[in-house]
Amino acid sequence: MIPAAGAVTLGAVAVACSPGPKEDTVKRHKYHYGEDPSQWGELFLPEVAAPKGVVVVIHGGYWRSQYGAELGEPLAKDLAVHGMAAWNLEYRRAGNGGGWPNTFADILAGIDKLRELAAEHGLGLDRVVALGHSAGGHLAVWAAGRARLEGLGAPEVDRQLTRRGDDDGAVHLTGVVSQSGVLNLAAAERLNLSNGAVSNFLGGSSERYPKRHKYADPMSAVPLEASIYAVHSADDDDVPFSESETYAGAAKAAGAPVQLLKVPGDHYALIDPKSPAYRKCRELVQQMLA
Repeated sequence: MIPAAGAVTLGAVAVACSPGPKEDTVKRHKYHYGEDPSQWGELFLPEVAAPKGVVVVIHGGYWRSQYGAELGEPLAKDLAVHGMAAWNLEYRRAGNGGGWPNTFADILAGIDKLRELAAEHGLGLDRVVALGHSAGGHLAVWAAGRARLEGLGAPEVDRQLTRRGDDDGAVHLTGVVSQSGVLNLAAAERLNLSNGAVSNFLGGSSERYPKRHKYADPMSAVPLEASIYAVHSADDDDVPFSESETYAGAAKAAGAPVQLLKVPGDHYALIDPKSPAYRKCRELVQQMLA
Protein backbone atom coordinates (compact mmCIF):
# COMPACT_ATOMS: atom_id res chain seq x y z
CA MET A 1 0.00 0.00 0.00
CA ILE A 2 1.17 3.53 -0.74
CA PRO A 3 0.40 6.54 1.41
CA ALA A 4 -2.82 8.48 0.87
CA ALA A 5 -2.92 11.50 -1.42
CA GLY A 6 -1.18 14.68 -0.44
CA ALA A 7 1.04 16.66 -2.75
CA VAL A 8 4.71 15.88 -2.30
CA THR A 9 7.09 18.18 -4.15
CA LEU A 10 10.42 16.75 -5.16
CA GLY A 11 13.39 19.04 -5.61
CA ALA A 12 15.51 18.91 -8.72
CA VAL A 13 17.78 16.22 -7.41
CA ALA A 14 18.83 13.37 -9.61
CA VAL A 15 17.78 9.92 -8.45
CA ALA A 16 20.73 7.60 -8.12
CA CYS A 17 20.92 5.17 -11.02
CA SER A 18 22.31 1.71 -10.94
CA PRO A 19 24.58 0.97 -13.90
CA GLY A 20 22.34 -1.77 -15.27
CA PRO A 21 23.04 -3.64 -18.48
CA LYS A 22 23.96 -1.81 -21.65
CA GLU A 23 21.31 -0.89 -24.21
CA ASP A 24 22.68 -3.28 -26.80
CA THR A 25 21.84 -6.21 -24.50
CA VAL A 26 18.12 -5.38 -24.51
CA LYS A 27 16.04 -7.86 -26.47
CA ARG A 28 13.12 -6.55 -28.54
CA HIS A 29 10.12 -8.52 -29.81
CA LYS A 30 7.21 -6.99 -31.73
CA TYR A 31 3.77 -8.63 -31.55
CA HIS A 32 0.31 -7.81 -32.91
CA TYR A 33 -2.79 -8.22 -30.77
CA GLY A 34 -5.23 -7.48 -33.60
CA GLU A 35 -5.44 -7.07 -37.37
CA ASP A 36 -5.28 -3.26 -37.54
CA PRO A 37 -1.81 -1.81 -38.27
CA SER A 38 -1.96 0.11 -34.97
CA GLN A 39 -2.78 -2.94 -32.84
CA TRP A 40 0.69 -3.93 -31.76
CA GLY A 41 3.20 -3.69 -28.98
CA GLU A 42 6.92 -4.17 -28.59
CA LEU A 43 8.31 -6.18 -25.70
CA PHE A 44 11.65 -4.98 -24.33
CA LEU A 45 13.41 -7.61 -22.23
CA PRO A 46 16.49 -7.21 -20.03
CA GLU A 47 19.39 -9.63 -20.03
CA VAL A 48 18.10 -11.41 -16.93
CA ALA A 49 16.06 -14.55 -16.54
CA ALA A 50 12.33 -14.05 -15.89
CA PRO A 51 12.23 -10.44 -14.60
CA LYS A 52 9.68 -9.68 -11.90
CA GLY A 53 6.42 -8.43 -13.38
CA VAL A 54 5.85 -6.30 -16.47
CA VAL A 55 5.60 -2.57 -17.14
CA VAL A 56 3.05 -1.47 -19.74
CA VAL A 57 4.18 1.79 -21.35
CA ILE A 58 1.26 3.82 -22.76
CA HIS A 59 2.16 6.90 -24.77
CA GLY A 60 0.24 10.16 -24.87
CA GLY A 61 -0.56 12.75 -27.50
CA TYR A 62 -4.12 13.73 -26.53
CA TRP A 63 -5.33 10.48 -28.13
CA ARG A 64 -4.56 11.82 -31.63
CA SER A 65 -3.13 9.68 -34.42
CA GLN A 66 -0.16 11.92 -35.21
CA TYR A 67 1.43 10.77 -31.96
CA GLY A 68 2.51 7.16 -31.63
CA ALA A 69 4.48 4.53 -29.77
CA GLU A 70 7.76 6.18 -30.71
CA LEU A 71 7.11 8.40 -27.67
CA GLY A 72 7.18 5.39 -25.36
CA GLU A 73 10.11 3.59 -26.98
CA PRO A 74 12.91 5.42 -25.09
CA LEU A 75 11.12 4.71 -21.80
CA ALA A 76 10.60 1.02 -22.55
CA LYS A 77 14.25 0.69 -23.53
CA ASP A 78 15.39 2.44 -20.35
CA LEU A 79 13.18 0.24 -18.17
CA ALA A 80 14.67 -2.88 -19.78
CA VAL A 81 18.17 -1.51 -19.31
CA HIS A 82 17.31 -1.30 -15.61
CA GLY A 83 16.15 -4.89 -15.38
CA MET A 84 12.43 -4.65 -16.11
CA ALA A 85 10.31 -6.20 -18.84
CA ALA A 86 8.51 -3.39 -20.69
CA TRP A 87 5.60 -3.68 -23.12
CA ASN A 88 5.45 -0.52 -25.28
CA LEU A 89 1.84 -0.47 -26.41
CA GLU A 90 0.48 1.05 -29.60
CA TYR A 91 -3.24 1.50 -30.14
CA ARG A 92 -5.75 3.08 -32.50
CA ARG A 93 -6.16 6.80 -31.89
CA ALA A 94 -8.60 9.48 -33.00
CA GLY A 95 -7.90 9.92 -36.70
CA ASN A 96 -6.85 6.36 -37.53
CA GLY A 97 -9.78 4.26 -36.39
CA GLY A 98 -9.58 4.96 -32.68
CA GLY A 99 -11.64 7.05 -30.31
CA TRP A 100 -14.76 5.55 -28.76
CA PRO A 101 -14.87 2.58 -28.28
CA ASN A 102 -11.87 1.30 -30.22
CA THR A 103 -9.07 2.97 -28.27
CA PHE A 104 -10.46 1.59 -25.02
CA ALA A 105 -10.85 -1.90 -26.50
CA ASP A 106 -7.27 -1.76 -27.81
CA ILE A 107 -5.79 -0.77 -24.46
CA LEU A 108 -7.45 -3.70 -22.70
CA ALA A 109 -6.66 -6.15 -25.51
CA GLY A 110 -3.07 -4.97 -25.62
CA ILE A 111 -2.66 -5.50 -21.89
CA ASP A 112 -4.35 -8.91 -22.16
CA LYS A 113 -1.82 -9.93 -24.82
CA LEU A 114 0.63 -10.24 -21.94
CA ARG A 115 -1.07 -13.48 -20.94
CA GLU A 116 0.29 -15.08 -24.11
CA LEU A 117 3.66 -13.34 -23.94
CA ALA A 118 4.16 -14.33 -20.30
CA ALA A 119 3.95 -17.98 -21.23
CA GLU A 120 6.39 -17.53 -24.11
CA HIS A 121 8.96 -15.47 -22.20
CA GLY A 122 8.53 -16.71 -18.64
CA LEU A 123 7.15 -13.43 -17.31
CA GLY A 124 5.31 -13.10 -14.01
CA LEU A 125 1.89 -11.41 -14.14
CA ASP A 126 1.34 -11.10 -10.42
CA ARG A 127 2.64 -7.53 -10.76
CA VAL A 128 1.69 -5.56 -13.89
CA VAL A 129 2.30 -1.83 -13.63
CA ALA A 130 1.38 0.77 -16.24
CA LEU A 131 3.49 3.85 -16.93
CA GLY A 132 1.29 6.29 -18.85
CA HIS A 133 2.09 9.82 -20.00
CA SER A 134 -0.55 12.53 -20.56
CA ALA A 135 -3.44 10.87 -22.45
CA GLY A 136 -1.61 7.60 -21.78
CA GLY A 137 -1.94 8.33 -18.07
CA HIS A 138 -5.69 8.60 -18.56
CA LEU A 139 -5.80 5.27 -20.41
CA ALA A 140 -3.61 3.58 -17.80
CA VAL A 141 -5.72 4.66 -14.82
CA TRP A 142 -8.93 3.91 -16.73
CA ALA A 143 -7.66 0.40 -17.54
CA ALA A 144 -6.77 -0.15 -13.88
CA GLY A 145 -10.47 0.25 -13.16
CA ARG A 146 -11.69 -2.36 -15.65
CA ALA A 147 -13.25 -4.46 -12.87
CA ARG A 148 -15.54 -1.55 -11.96
CA LEU A 149 -16.83 -0.74 -15.45
CA GLU A 150 -19.98 -2.82 -15.22
CA GLY A 151 -21.01 -0.98 -12.08
CA LEU A 152 -20.84 2.55 -13.50
CA GLY A 153 -24.54 2.61 -14.38
CA ALA A 154 -24.10 2.70 -18.14
CA PRO A 155 -24.92 -0.80 -19.38
CA GLU A 156 -25.70 0.33 -22.93
CA VAL A 157 -22.27 1.97 -23.15
CA ASP A 158 -20.57 -1.00 -21.53
CA ARG A 159 -22.02 -3.30 -24.18
CA GLN A 160 -20.28 -1.28 -26.89
CA LEU A 161 -16.87 -2.21 -25.51
CA THR A 162 -15.45 -5.61 -26.40
CA ARG A 163 -13.26 -6.91 -23.60
CA ARG A 164 -12.22 -10.11 -21.87
CA GLY A 165 -13.40 -11.19 -18.46
CA ASP A 166 -11.40 -12.97 -15.79
CA ASP A 167 -12.47 -16.34 -17.19
CA ASP A 168 -11.14 -15.35 -20.61
CA GLY A 169 -7.61 -14.41 -19.55
CA ALA A 170 -7.99 -10.75 -18.64
CA VAL A 171 -4.80 -9.24 -17.20
CA HIS A 172 -5.32 -6.74 -14.39
CA LEU A 173 -3.04 -3.83 -13.61
CA THR A 174 -1.76 -3.87 -10.04
CA GLY A 175 -0.42 -0.32 -10.14
CA VAL A 176 -0.08 2.80 -12.28
CA VAL A 177 2.42 5.62 -12.46
CA SER A 178 0.52 8.41 -14.22
CA GLN A 179 2.79 11.08 -15.71
CA SER A 180 0.84 14.35 -15.96
CA GLY A 181 -2.19 12.27 -16.81
CA VAL A 182 -5.51 13.63 -18.04
CA LEU A 183 -7.32 12.08 -15.08
CA ASN A 184 -10.40 14.29 -14.90
CA LEU A 185 -12.11 14.17 -18.30
CA ALA A 186 -15.03 16.38 -17.30
CA ALA A 187 -12.66 19.15 -16.23
CA ALA A 188 -10.48 18.64 -19.31
CA GLU A 189 -13.55 19.13 -21.51
CA ARG A 190 -14.60 22.27 -19.62
CA LEU A 191 -11.08 23.67 -19.98
CA ASN A 192 -11.10 22.80 -23.69
CA LEU A 193 -7.67 21.21 -23.35
CA SER A 194 -5.78 20.85 -26.62
CA ASN A 195 -8.58 22.43 -28.65
CA GLY A 196 -11.38 20.06 -27.76
CA ALA A 197 -9.32 16.87 -27.49
CA VAL A 198 -11.79 15.14 -25.16
CA SER A 199 -14.83 15.65 -27.41
CA ASN A 200 -12.77 14.74 -30.46
CA PHE A 201 -11.65 11.53 -28.74
CA LEU A 202 -15.10 10.48 -27.55
CA GLY A 203 -16.95 11.40 -30.73
CA GLY A 204 -18.92 14.26 -29.25
CA SER A 205 -19.49 16.39 -26.18
CA SER A 206 -20.63 15.24 -22.75
CA GLU A 207 -23.91 17.02 -23.40
CA ARG A 208 -24.48 14.71 -26.36
CA TYR A 209 -22.99 11.54 -24.83
CA PRO A 210 -23.13 11.93 -21.03
CA LYS A 211 -22.88 8.22 -20.18
CA ARG A 212 -20.00 7.65 -22.58
CA HIS A 213 -18.07 10.48 -20.96
CA LYS A 214 -18.83 9.16 -17.49
CA TYR A 215 -17.71 5.66 -18.46
CA ALA A 216 -14.44 6.95 -19.92
CA ASP A 217 -13.57 9.21 -16.98
CA PRO A 218 -11.23 7.73 -14.33
CA MET A 219 -12.98 9.93 -11.77
CA SER A 220 -16.06 7.70 -12.11
CA ALA A 221 -14.31 4.52 -11.03
CA VAL A 222 -12.72 5.54 -7.72
CA PRO A 223 -11.74 3.89 -5.49
CA LEU A 224 -9.47 1.43 -7.27
CA GLU A 225 -7.68 -1.50 -5.67
CA ALA A 226 -4.59 -0.79 -7.77
CA SER A 227 -2.04 1.58 -6.28
CA ILE A 228 -1.81 4.87 -8.17
CA TYR A 229 0.97 7.44 -8.22
CA ALA A 230 -0.25 10.65 -9.84
CA VAL A 231 3.02 12.33 -10.83
CA HIS A 232 2.82 15.80 -12.38
CA SER A 233 5.39 18.23 -13.74
CA ALA A 234 5.68 21.52 -11.86
CA ASP A 235 5.91 23.58 -15.06
CA ASP A 236 3.43 21.66 -17.19
CA ASP A 237 1.73 23.94 -19.73
CA ASP A 238 -0.04 21.10 -21.58
CA VAL A 239 -1.96 19.34 -18.81
CA PRO A 240 -2.76 21.43 -15.71
CA PHE A 241 -1.76 20.13 -12.28
CA SER A 242 -5.43 20.16 -11.30
CA GLU A 243 -5.98 17.07 -13.50
CA SER A 244 -3.85 14.99 -11.14
CA GLU A 245 -4.82 16.92 -8.01
CA THR A 246 -8.59 16.51 -8.34
CA TYR A 247 -8.27 12.82 -9.18
CA ALA A 248 -5.99 12.16 -6.22
CA GLY A 249 -8.32 14.08 -3.93
CA ALA A 250 -11.37 12.12 -5.05
CA ALA A 251 -9.52 8.82 -4.79
CA LYS A 252 -8.26 9.66 -1.31
CA ALA A 253 -11.74 10.61 -0.16
CA ALA A 254 -12.97 7.23 -1.40
CA GLY A 255 -10.22 5.41 0.50
CA ALA A 256 -8.01 4.48 -2.45
CA PRO A 257 -4.22 3.97 -2.28
CA VAL A 258 -3.00 7.02 -4.20
CA GLN A 259 -0.21 9.53 -3.87
CA LEU A 260 0.18 12.87 -5.62
CA LEU A 261 3.72 13.99 -6.47
CA LYS A 262 5.01 17.12 -8.17
CA VAL A 263 8.35 16.83 -9.98
CA PRO A 264 10.55 19.46 -11.66
CA GLY A 265 10.37 20.19 -15.36
CA ASP A 266 7.81 20.63 -18.11
CA HIS A 267 5.35 18.21 -19.69
CA TYR A 268 8.02 16.40 -21.67
CA ALA A 269 10.58 16.06 -18.87
CA LEU A 270 8.54 13.06 -17.73
CA ILE A 271 9.42 11.13 -20.89
CA ASP A 272 13.07 12.17 -21.07
CA PRO A 273 15.12 9.27 -19.65
CA LYS A 274 17.87 11.73 -18.67
CA SER A 275 15.64 13.95 -16.54
CA PRO A 276 15.14 13.73 -12.75
CA ALA A 277 11.36 13.77 -13.33
CA TYR A 278 11.45 10.60 -15.41
CA ARG A 279 13.96 8.91 -13.13
CA LYS A 280 11.59 9.45 -10.21
CA CYS A 281 8.87 7.71 -12.22
CA ARG A 282 11.20 4.82 -12.95
CA GLU A 283 12.01 4.53 -9.25
CA LEU A 284 8.29 4.35 -8.43
CA VAL A 285 7.76 1.63 -11.04
CA GLN A 286 10.64 -0.34 -9.56
CA GLN A 287 9.09 -0.04 -6.09
CA MET A 288 5.74 -1.30 -7.35
CA LEU A 289 7.35 -4.32 -9.01
CA ALA A 290 9.50 -5.18 -6.00
